[in-house]
Amino acid sequence: MNIKYFDHIASNPLLPEVLEAMMPYFKEQFGNPMSMYDLGMNAKQAIDTAREQVAGLINARPSEIIFTSSGAESNNFALKGMALARQGDGKHLIISKAEHHSVMNTARSLEKQGFVVTYVPVDKYGMVDPETVKKSITKETTVISITLASSEVGTIEPIREIAAIAGEHKIGFHTDAVAAVGNIPVDVKDLGVDALSLSAHQFYGPKGAAAMYLKTGQRILPLIYGGIQEGGRRAGTENVPAIVGMGKAAELAALNLTGRMAHVRQLSDRLTEGILKIEKVHATGHPTQRLPGLASFVVEYIEGEGMLLLLLAKGIYAASGSACTSKALKASPVLLSMGVPTSMAHGSIVFSLGIGNTKEDVECCVEEFPLIVKRLRDMSPFAKEGWGAIKAEDASKEGA
Repeated sequence: MNIKYFDHIASNPLLPEVLEAMMPYFKEQFGNPMSMYDLGMNAKQAIDTAREQVAGLINARPSEIIFTSSGAESNNFALKGMALARQGDGKHLIISKAEHHSVMNTARSLEKQGFVVTYVPVDKYGMVDPETVKKSITKETTVISITLASSEVGTIEPIREIAAIAGEHKIGFHTDAVAAVGNIPVDVKDLGVDALSLSAHQFYGPKGAAAMYLKTGQRILPLIYGGIQEGGRRAGTENVPAIVGMGKAAELAALNLTGRMAHVRQLSDRLTEGILKIEKVHATGHPTQRLPGLASFVVEYIEGEGMLLLLLAKGIYAASGSACTSKALKASPVLLSMGVPTSMAHGSIVFSLGIGNTKEDVECCVEEFPLIVKRLRDMSPFAKEGWGAIKAEDASKEGA
């Protein structure tokens, strides 16, 4: 079966050049970067090079890059580390209701430690209003964290404006940019952020390699204590092959970003055009301020799980909700925060395009997906009863 992979927001294959760069550090150059002999010094030099490459992708200084194991770790590190370092100044945090679970659950864990968290709303496109953030600030506010781009609906947030507001009030500002870095231009100086999370596998690097940008002078407490790795801010023997791979992937992303964006945008536009011809299918996220390769929808009368299974039978790999929640079979919190009714949110479907996708892949999906929707609706009691009763049930539950 010829696989059509439309879930690049969940993960990507390694580029051949990335794997080639990593291989020596699995075998000949296996040294510990903390060692004083040549094997250790070679590994240390490789990490320094990777730090420069990652910094170059987001216009940071190499000294401002801290390597971690995942985007989730970077988000935890940024939010917890900054909040705990600043708790003497106040214990109030602000995040949005549409954050990734690694930010949302970190905020909830901090609430159990005595912090107060304000969850600002988003509009129907998943967009945060900077004025709402500004009005939520108190004398106790020390950290704000708003995602740069949603991995579910693709909306790109007005981070520059929100970061400026945080800066005016001397509040630490973090953005989860995991879905954005390597997919759209990201410049930390232009954005004005204090901390930013990114992950290698989002731009064709290895899993298990990620980073956090921390602006020079920002206070943070480590999550992991032990050795003096990463400037004493993240202990543990470095995963040298993965870090090298992340560096190479970052270098390639910086070189090829414009072409990659044009390629996936063209495919995504065609896919969206074809799918929106189906009756009672609605695009989600902002229509223009969005990731170029992500097309997300809700389909009335049917559930995401059924669509995924029938797509899989045709060799089409997609997602329903985020990669971290799709197996939970629950309505997406992000869609619910945007005002999508619970019953309709269950019909979420997300296609994310990558550099390996072709026009033929997209045309196959455009041809097969309407047939899948029809088949599921033919079996659905909801489609026969009509959607009005279901919406009324949603409204009664929300009222309760």
